[in-house]
Amino acid sequence: MKSNGIPIVIRWLLVICSIALIVVLFVPIWRIDLVAPQYPEGLMLTIHASSLGGSVDIINGLNHYIGMKTLHASDFIEFKILPYIIIAIAVCYILVAFLNKYKYLLWLFTIFVVFGVVAMADFWWWEYRYGHNLDPNAAIVVPGMAYQPPLIGFKQLLNFGAYSFPDMGGWIFIIVGCITLISVIYMYKKINSKLLSVISLIFCFISITGCSTSPQPFNIARDQCTDCKMTITNPAFAAQFVTKKGKCYKFDDIICMQHYLNDHKEIDGSAVNFYFIPYDDTSAIIPLVDSYFLKCNAISTPMNGGIIAFSSLEALHKMRNIHNGIIINASELLQ
Repeated sequence: MKSNGIPIVIRWLLVICSIALIVVLFVPIWRIDLVAPQYPEGLMLTIHASSLGGSVDIINGLNHYIGMKTLHASDFIEFKILPYIIIAIAVCYILVAFLNKYKYLLWLFTIFVVFGVVAMADFWWWEYRYGHNLDPNAAIVVPGMAYQPPLIGFKQLLNFGAYSFPDMGGWIFIIVGCITLISVIYMYKKINSKLLSVISLIFCFISITGCSTSPQPFNIARDQCTDCKMTITNPAFAAQFVTKKGKCYKFDDIICMQHYLNDHKEIDGSAVNFYFIPYDDTSAIIPLVDSYFLKCNAISTPMNGGIIAFSSLEALHKMRNIHNGIIINASELLQ
């Protein structure tokens, strides 16, 4: 590594990053959106450097019913120290630009990464504590249920869909981190090709796995049907689809999935991956292309839809010989 001076362009970028971090003190850093049928416009919780915003009072009222502790900014030591940490990091950016040494830029990047990891770990622990430490005497108690929101992305919590994403301040942090990383790599003129390859592979892996469209396991007797809101208790008839952004919708009956798709035309069937638990092997979750379907009213499904998935034509015909029924294909299923 060289300890040569930092180019003037990068030094100005560091100054801009310092100003951007000060802006973070005045805008929300993170947000959690809650969507449910009884709240069609949704509820929003925003997290700032020193306070909470959004629908805090309404969310606290809902938390009371399910036994969650109410949210108060005064209960979090993070809100007392985070503004000072952000200001200190912003000052460090100015100092590095002034000192004009690559080794200080490297130290700055290390400090920024450590701060980001610790902040996200603390956020996860905060969510875990509030989502798991429930009042056993609450008005609504669901055995085994926890209400921890996702760290990032989507999670179904009873009849609420919870979305957790960076807000303006969070995106500023991400952009500042990317600028700092690019500056470090640019300055490291003798970086070897193997390290570059490793970095490229890491970014490729993150981009591939960041929004997984793979099926999610069913938590029988805990998961709720997205459409009818009934608890999924019989795996033999369960289905799900996952959007390209990784959001998973689970159903206790294939007919519920059909109803949901018909009621939500904004969901493009070609933009999701469908999965089913086959009647002949309830330990498996198979994709649409490997599924075979029988419409059979003689077998009672949870919502009387009568549509059953099988993993093989042999298993389907065996059931049809016993109970009759109509074989339907994938296009007919999704009409």
